[in-house]
Amino acid sequence: MGTVERWSNWSGSVTGTPRQFFKPQSIDELARVIGDYGRAGRHVRVVGAGHSFVPLVQTDDVLVSLDAMQGVETIDAAAGTATVLAGTRLHMLGDALHEQGVAQENLGDIDVQSIAGAISTGTHGTGVGFGTLATQVEALTLVTASGEILECSPERNADIFKAAQVSLGALGIIAKVKLRVVPAQRLHYRSMSKKLDQCLENLEQYKRENSHFEFFWFPYTEGVQAKFLNETTEPVSASNLWADFNKIVLENGVYWLLSEACRLVPSLSKTVAQISAQSIASIDEVNYSYRLFATPRMVRFQEMEYNIPAEHFTTVLREIQQCIAQQQFQVHFPVECRFVRADDIWLSPAYQRDSAYIAVHMYRGMRYHAYFRAIEAIFRRYNGRPHWGKMHTRTAAELATLYPRWPDFQRVRAELDPQGVFLNGYLHSLFGVDEAAITDVPPSVGTDLSRPRNLENAHE
Repeated sequence: MGTVERWSNWSGSVTGTPRQFFKPQSIDELARVIGDYGRAGRHVRVVGAGHSFVPLVQTDDVLVSLDAMQGVETIDAAAGTATVLAGTRLHMLGDALHEQGVAQENLGDIDVQSIAGAISTGTHGTGVGFGTLATQVEALTLVTASGEILECSPERNADIFKAAQVSLGALGIIAKVKLRVVPAQRLHYRSMSKKLDQCLENLEQYKRENSHFEFFWFPYTEGVQAKFLNETTEPVSASNLWADFNKIVLENGVYWLLSEACRLVPSLSKTVAQISAQSIASIDEVNYSYRLFATPRMVRFQEMEYNIPAEHFTTVLREIQQCIAQQQFQVHFPVECRFVRADDIWLSPAYQRDSAYIAVHMYRGMRYHAYFRAIEAIFRRYNGRPHWGKMHTRTAAELATLYPRWPDFQRVRAELDPQGVFLNGYLHSLFGVDEAAITDVPPSVGTDLSRPRNLENAHE
């Protein structure tokens, strides 16, 4: 245990100064110390890679890291399951599973998160035949505020399981996860430039005929980077220097330089978006799935992402296009579009609806509030549910209308943690829980899109 002078998330939108830092070495140690904290009336949050853009883990009391609790415990290839410690980072998990001939069926486009953090915030990839990462969870081990170790699955503590699959860390600390896995598979990855009209006209075909399809539309242009991934029996491509050069140098190094130019001279944003659209590289590559789902993300940004019913996707994207054109926002980052199957997880944004996810970004250091606020207004009109790890302004009252099982989640949370050990100021507000008896930090910059705030004059 120790102290942390200052903590910041990846994007710089949230900072905090925890009173204490705890890095357990085992589940037993975690349960024992959390039980002590609970009895002492302390407040605890768990941090992974810090890739949430909102103050989910911000605290002025105890910050817990599960970085010492990583690794694969068991793999049952016949049953198609793998049991892993909750702090395991996704990139490490991909390698470890591959060594045993299995893989996760789908992943998002970043693999630095811990498995617990990824499932708890509803992280997703793309593909109409696939759910969020949380749908891969077969069972989990939860440490509660009393220090109790609960085994949860559809057969055991079923209500807690459904609440804990996407819980924002508000029920307790996930210590271990049993995942559904599939035999290791190779994917054929193709990335190419298309026109937005062409992409939308063929949208249903692209979604239906490809295992994984997504695209990035560049504002102020008709340019789209379309990505297609499909299972293949072809061998892994020989060293693809062009693909590596594109991912590392063009998509990160050069893009960082262009983004810095936009930060210093925001009026360059439209020009940079046009340059980016004209520079989309064609890539044709075969590799194992976990090596292709994720791509390096070295250029830092702020992000808002919403889930909308799939049937509204084209209408919403066209409204976003019109909004940007009318209001002339100084933005050069593309709009990311992905597709996910419905699920039955209580707080999953994809609960009971086949979904499209649309994400907007702004380079770190550039003003994002007006842009995000205008785009969020469009999402609201179409029953949009925010990604839990991304910026939004939804209130507890609004969220209660968007999630049919919201009261059930609140009931389970109150039963497991009546004293709010795992709540901070942000979660009190998000869940509409009375925090009169709780002292913690208030919500941070990045959660209020209604007006700008400064964070050391650097991250606005």
